[in-house]
Amino acid sequence: MKLGARVLKTGIAIVLALFLAEQLNLPTPIFAGIAAAFVVQPTIYRSFVSILEHIQANVIGAVVAIVFVLLFGNDVVVIGFAAVIAITIILKLRIESTIGLALVTLIAIMEVQNDEFITFALLRFAAIMLGVLSSFIVNLIFIPPKYENRLFHHISTTTDDMIKWIRLSTRHATEHQLLKKDIEKFKERLMKIDQIYLLYKEERGILKKNSVAKTRKLVVYRQMISTERRSFEILKRLHRFENDIHHVPESLQMIIQEQLDCLMSYHEQLLMRFAGKIKPAIDNEQINHTCMNHKELTDIFMKEVNQARNEEENSGYHLLHVLSAMLEYEEHLSHLDTLIASMQCYHQEDQEVQLQEREI
Repeated sequence: MKLGARVLKTGIAIVLALFLAEQLNLPTPIFAGIAAAFVVQPTIYRSFVSILEHIQANVIGAVVAIVFVLLFGNDVVVIGFAAVIAITIILKLRIESTIGLALVTLIAIMEVQNDEFITFALLRFAAIMLGVLSSFIVNLIFIPPKYENRLFHHISTTTDDMIKWIRLSTRHATEHQLLKKDIEKFKERLMKIDQIYLLYKEERGILKKNSVAKTRKLVVYRQMISTERRSFEILKRLHRFENDIHHVPESLQMIIQEQLDCLMSYHEQLLMRFAGKIKPAIDNEQINHTCMNHKELTDIFMKEVNQARNEEENSGYHLLHVLSAMLEYEEHLSHLDTLIASMQCYHQEDQEVQLQEREI
């Protein structure tokens, strides 16, 4: 079982909230711990947004609770009706994620039966807000997220695995059902990459210089993900049209194999260059000079398509799907090359990515 950073931060936040509540002699410090468990977020940006939303929600819960107790008492039916009113207001403000803690605040205040109701209500509200602030402090200080390293690691490993399958597919060395299962797994991995990219995007740099560098990196990573999806599309089409490709002339099969090998080698070197593992290329032709150009490759495919049309076969038309995927893949690689070169030119001090870092 692996403990994530968010799990550890939640535990630390609860401890901090309970400790501070006890030091301040707040009654029922347990409410501070409960609040701390609600507010921990995966990123500093989300933590900042979350604390603002929870402050609003807790104020709403506290105000509604106090007003209802003063006007109608704290009967269980009154508490339920007050909860409905608080939820309605929170939904109107579109901060639905805060409903849980707001209801904790409301119930914690309304269940108080004491002559000094207002004082106790304010103290419980203060305890809950202390828990919210404790979570925010923990998010700022403890276990800072390293989403860039996680993002590049996922992109790199997923790309490597897909490239292995593509190489096997072009050599007709795959087992159909096993590849089908792995294609489904790749879909999930790509969704995971999109989620990490969004988390990384939310983490903003404080200095303007760093924010400019990060903006460039965001563009590069977005293109990396888009390029990776193009390679995934090739893998799906090779799998879908496996039989059609197997029946085309051997010379065309070799052309597909060699062209994809060239493009995939280009892809691998781009990722290594981005990570600082190889020297920056002056011109992408240094890497890509062995790949066929668009016109030459298209002419070869169209010749086979026309021949298949004359023979009234459908296999030739299916080759167009493979051709379009290969052309898109090459275009995305070329654009990725340009973006990496531009970023490394202007931000040489901030271009390395630590591949040894692993997801916590």
